[in-house]
Amino acid sequence: MKLLLQLTFPSPPPFLTTLSSPSPVLPSLGPSSRASRYTAPTLPCIIHSTLLDAPPEQLHKSINEAYKIWKRHTPFLYDLVLTHALDWPSLTLQWFPDKESPAGKDYTSHRILMGTHTSDNDNNYVHLAEVHLPKPTAELDLDKYDQEKGEVGAHSATEPRIKVIQSINHTGEVNRARYMPQKCDLIATKTVLGEVYVFDRTKHPSQPTNDVCKPDITLRGHTKEGYGLSWNPTSGKAGHLLSASEDQTICHWDVNGYTKGAATMEPLTVYRGHTAIVEDVAWHCLQENIFASVGDDRQLLMWDIRGVSGVMKPTARVEAHEAEVNAVAFAPHNENILITGSADKKIALWDLRNLKLKLHTFESHTDEVLQLAWSPTNETIFASASGDRRVNVWDVSKIGVEQTPEDQEDGPPELLFVHGGHTARPTDLAWSPNEDWTLATAAEDNVLQVWRPSATLYSTEEQDVVLE
Repeated sequence: MKLLLQLTFPSPPPFLTTLSSPSPVLPSLGPSSRASRYTAPTLPCIIHSTLLDAPPEQLHKSINEAYKIWKRHTPFLYDLVLTHALDWPSLTLQWFPDKESPAGKDYTSHRILMGTHTSDNDNNYVHLAEVHLPKPTAELDLDKYDQEKGEVGAHSATEPRIKVIQSINHTGEVNRARYMPQKCDLIATKTVLGEVYVFDRTKHPSQPTNDVCKPDITLRGHTKEGYGLSWNPTSGKAGHLLSASEDQTICHWDVNGYTKGAATMEPLTVYRGHTAIVEDVAWHCLQENIFASVGDDRQLLMWDIRGVSGVMKPTARVEAHEAEVNAVAFAPHNENILITGSADKKIALWDLRNLKLKLHTFESHTDEVLQLAWSPTNETIFASASGDRRVNVWDVSKIGVEQTPEDQEDGPPELLFVHGGHTARPTDLAWSPNEDWTLATAAEDNVLQVWRPSATLYSTEEQDVVLE
């Protein structure tokens, strides 16, 4: 299917909407989106790739120019774009699994887990935010279409689409926050002190009454900070938590063993196998005893918590990339597949049955790959966030699909969509478990975005619209 964009609509067609919270103080959006199957103007992509070494003033101007082009085209690239300016950047994002449909409202209500990264003089918090997403059946009032902003259906400042509903005091910035899948009120956080905090959010008020951070459990074991954090998603190992650190170790706790009244917990096991910073760690989605770790030593390590003869050594080790490995993610629907993302700007696809050979290398990013996340509802789809300010959506099933020379100019066949809505580096990304093809992304410039590519991205109906 080849899709080109028609850019001469007098007004946005129904259901192609851009929703916005109050305008951010900082630039909230970034370079133009581009996708193989979506041929948007290519100038923004050229600007970024050719100005990496340009003076800051020239680069900033080019980013802003690209943003204007991107914003003008959003009604034709997306079914939804919601932009919100946070008070402080969030280094972490995760959708909660719940969804509500308030009676008489044209939206559904969702929750997102976030954290703050403030200055040294300001308090940090774990945030729970409520997000209102329009129902597909909601009728749009085109009289509210803002021609200058290219937005329709925006909430007013008194009726925000995104609002924080609970704040929990946190010592230092929140490097990562993840809730326990089997008990979503239990939230673990990575701290700058090296400790991992666990909060039972039901035991904390919606707004703090003082400035004191009081985690319900403090998990010891690390001597330095880190970012990798993973709860075991299986029922057999519910409550088992992994943490990766700059101290080159991985700590493993079972919070089920917490003794009431105790202030801290020591790890069940400390895994040592990396020779540099451990950047990320992830439990296998289906095999309860298996996890993977990646680090600045360029290594992908596989582990089995049952050990071999009681010795905790990696069961497999492979030099995964030509530079530091920043992210690892197991496919939730295929027990043999995982991906890794690296500072070498590439994403590698692996089969656990034969780690000696990469299945495929995904190439399109022009800066290091920072985050990876598989779609929870579409088994061949995953997203990647990069230092190039883009979030790419990929389809593994499109690997090797024959392309025309014109399509090849837009990228490899497995590259479905490029979200260019950020003017700064993304800090995290998360797929909604309830809204198909919907993602949340955060960036260093305080901007949070919730977006969904146009349904034509995954429509099976052939379309051919001429770009003008």
